[in-house]
Amino acid sequence: MSPVLVTGAAGFIGYHVASRYLADGAEVVGVDCVSDYYDPALKRARLARLEARPGFTSVLHDLADAAATRRLFETCRPELVIHLAAQPGVRLALTRPEPYVQANLVGFVHLLEACRAVAARHLVYASSSSVYGANARLPFSEHHGVDHPVSLYAATKRANELMAHSYAHLFGLPTTGLRFFTVYGPWGRPDMAVYRFTDRIARGLPIEVAAGGQVRRDFTYVDDIVEALVGAARRPPAADPSWDRLAADPATSAAPWRVYNIGGNRPESLDRLIGLIETELGQKAIRHPTALPPGDVEETRADTGDLERLVGAKPAVSLEDGIARFVAWYRAEGAAFGPVQ
Repeated sequence: MSPVLVTGAAGFIGYHVASRYLADGAEVVGVDCVSDYYDPALKRARLARLEARPGFTSVLHDLADAAATRRLFETCRPELVIHLAAQPGVRLALTRPEPYVQANLVGFVHLLEACRAVAARHLVYASSSSVYGANARLPFSEHHGVDHPVSLYAATKRANELMAHSYAHLFGLPTTGLRFFTVYGPWGRPDMAVYRFTDRIARGLPIEVAAGGQVRRDFTYVDDIVEALVGAARRPPAADPSWDRLAADPATSAAPWRVYNIGGNRPESLDRLIGLIETELGQKAIRHPTALPPGDVEETRADTGDLERLVGAKPAVSLEDGIARFVAWYRAEGAAFGPVQ
């Protein structure tokens, strides 16, 4: 069998996905450019753990390099491609839009072209809950329209969904987009709230708390993300000739294309999140109230009915258990990568 190709393998979700496929006995080619969006030492540590396992091949590579991407695919000829590489984050794009264009748009079209060239049987790629943007109808459903993004990051992720659809329609490339909702867990991203709050509280540093702590997020533990992703990867979408063009469903298509929400299905406030971290650390937070940053929304909540019905994946880890596991990892290993800004 051909190897599973995982882009962004040195990243948070990519590391866990690659680990899961290796545990299942698959050969994995992990691709990453190890960018400096956050401390590259954390990315290198994840990569080192993968490189120590049999069956893993590491490739340092930037997907924005079209010729190198084409050669990579010609060499390993993957049938299943898990695309998790991206320029993440909402706030950086306010001052530096260029990395989002290069990584999320240019890199993605090069990936699509490479998948087409080797006739990959399934491309699974990371979208984001941020695509729901100005939509205030909760819970967020894949069957809602998502044409009003409120950040450039969200706009690039929505563009990925549309670009994937064009390749599914024109070339029959089966593509599945996964809209992740606030992922957290061991080996997580230090720019996200769970890691940042934990590190700063542990060090006695103040934390910025938006909107009085009443911002609500559909926190999703990384193991639930991986289970859902692997399940979706086993089910390449098929073309649906009965798709109604006069009443177009935004979640499905006449082409082999599909999008799913992956969320915890239980929104929690920042205030509750902070309280759980305080309990696990045995230390109170120093809170500095702030306004909701530009590009952020007050609440996210995933409708995961399609994922549960069609893929069989359902979130299993509560926020209480997830935070306990994260703080245990932080004490054992994560604190070494601080202090988190």
